[in-house]
Amino acid sequence: MARLIRCIADNVVSPLGLDSRSNYDSVKAGKSGLARYEFMGNITTPFVLSRMDRGVIDALCGKLGIKGNYTFFEKFLLCSSVQAVRESGIDASSERVLFIVSTTKGNTSLLGQPQDGVADERVLLGKAAHEVSRFFGNPNSPLVVCNACISGVCAQIEAMRALRSGRYDYAVVIGADEQSPFIISGFLSFKAISDEPCRPFDKERKGLNLGECAATVVLEASDEIKGGWELVCGAIRNDANHISGPSRTGEGSYLALMEVLKECRREELAFVNVHGTATAYNDEMESIALYRAGLIDVPVTGLKGYYGHTMGAAGIMESILSMYAVRDNTVLATGGYREQGVTYPVSVSSEVRVCNGSEFIKLLSGFGGSNAALLYRFVE
Repeated sequence: MARLIRCIADNVVSPLGLDSRSNYDSVKAGKSGLARYEFMGNITTPFVLSRMDRGVIDALCGKLGIKGNYTFFEKFLLCSSVQAVRESGIDASSERVLFIVSTTKGNTSLLGQPQDGVADERVLLGKAAHEVSRFFGNPNSPLVVCNACISGVCAQIEAMRALRSGRYDYAVVIGADEQSPFIISGFLSFKAISDEPCRPFDKERKGLNLGECAATVVLEASDEIKGGWELVCGAIRNDANHISGPSRTGEGSYLALMEVLKECRREELAFVNVHGTATAYNDEMESIALYRAGLIDVPVTGLKGYYGHTMGAAGIMESILSMYAVRDNTVLATGGYREQGVTYPVSVSSEVRVCNGSEFIKLLSGFGGSNAALLYRFVE
């Protein structure tokens, strides 16, 4: 029998709160961290961003006892992971604990702007991850998962595989990205960024917003059912459609959905938490994939209208808030949504709704035709 994988602690640090509960309460109340910026660095095109206050992170570091010459990105990772590890009660310095960092860009603030006392090599993702695991005194080499927008889901799948191998008993999975002119200009070059708050699945959607968030789950391997949140399974499928454009048939997303649905009890499926970037092609593709998988009538919810696209943190943060929503018998409203704007009428709403069920699916897609899905289940 495969080892059961349980989520025993979680944390979200974002402009909407410094822990998971406050973030969930903020979203349920309809609060958004998105704000319009007229410029940043050498960017003069207006854009909308959810940005973390650096002073808040510095203050939180002081409160949590995080000392050292860390970059903002590394502080962000530590602020979330320290809280989650403390909640879990595990000994993070044990060789039976694996650290996994999900990020797409890492220390972008070091690009062309050296920081006193910080080695230039920490722009490399693995070096930044080592700073985090070293803080906890962990002897293992941390893993870094960098697979475009699906990184946060891939990291949880990698943790599940590592735990089921028997080499580890716990995995600390942390996701974060910092936004910078380097990243924003890249998305602007794709004509993918909206200068208004994003509107996933809406008829008038203009594009995505970016955001900053750090999120952590602590996963435990167990040989017996203990109750709580169980990570049942996950799937990664690459349809290799295009370097930046999603498949017009939703092929990879559909295949990932069908794989996790093999373990899903459909009568217990509360909702699907989608990628929902508010770009023309992503939302259309997801509606096609959901239709093909027979999920067109299942409630759908997306969180980009509150946080923007948080990149390496998205798959982790959105999984955590989905856990809170299921336990609250709630389908969170999809921020920014007003009128159906995709071919297949997915069950998305601008209002908070009541739901039943003990399971949810987390769905993500990304550049290069990458797609991934997770199935979580709450066990009494």
